Amino acid sequence: MKTVLSLTLLALSSFGVYAQNEEDDLMGMFDNEEVTNYTSATFKTTRLALGYSVENPAKQDLIFLISHHFGAVNTGAYEMFGLDQATIRIGFEYGITGRLTAGIGRSSYNKTYDSYLKYKLLRQSTGSSNMPVTVNLVTGINYITLRNDYPEQGYYTSNRINYLFQVLIARKFTKNFSAQIMPSLIHNNLVPTAKDKNDKFALGIGGRYKVSNRISVNAEYHYLFPNQVVSYEIKNSLTLGMDIETGGHVFQLFFTNSVQLNPLDFITNTTGDWTSGNFFFGFNVTRTFTLR
Repeated sequence: MKTVLSLTLLALSSFGVYAQNEEDDLMGMFDNEEVTNYTSATFKTTRLALGYSVENPAKQDLIFLISHHFGAVNTGAYEMFGLDQATIRIGFEYGITGRLTAGIGRSSYNKTYDSYLKYKLLRQSTGSSNMPVTVNLVTGINYITLRNDYPEQGYYTSNRINYLFQVLIARKFTKNFSAQIMPSLIHNNLVPTAKDKNDKFALGIGGRYKVSNRISVNAEYHYLFPNQVVSYEIKNSLTLGMDIETGGHVFQLFFTNSVQLNPLDFITNTTGDWTSGNFFFGFNVTRTFTLR
């Protein structure tokens, strides 16, 4: 009897050791399995300042965006250094999915309606899927409703339409620093003269640096390649500013030489000159509503 009992205890002990070894092997397999870690919050909101960022609203989130530019700083005290003047845009952005965003807006500049689609093609990640950058594709259109004072020129509906095609490529290098480049193609159905190009190419660059969890400083610059607009003098758009996150809102305060509020307008129509004081103070106010 003692022999049987000893053999039983020995068998149970061996089974316990075997089960523990099997459990350790399984846990080791899970520990060694890599997961994909996606980068988040490359920028604080869907705008760098004037232009689009690679951020998208979450699925079924609605963003309400108010953009406002005052007049030129060099207008002096009579115009309260530009505060007596205003250009404004009101827009909405909706997350159809986590990757696809649709936006609409209306700007007082040329009384313009605009819309766009933004699709997140790639997302920066590490682990089992290693992707060094986030890539978004943007296509947009605007429609100018400003009255034509010269109807004899034949200002047809098609002449009021312009198109935007843009690739946004961004990388979050550290938890504080992110950068983005923006190759852009803008097509204008109507141009001032035959020497002006209907298709215009530009390259933008921007970035942000976090000063604290709620505040960052931003910069954005768009280089319009030469000899595309020749009938009037064009400046490259340069914007310097800061983001302030309050929890429910994001406030973006900036100075820019672009009075326009939409990429289709400011990339190819900026005329402000920083060196002469012909630049503008502006801000964006962003509020996100979760509808799901």
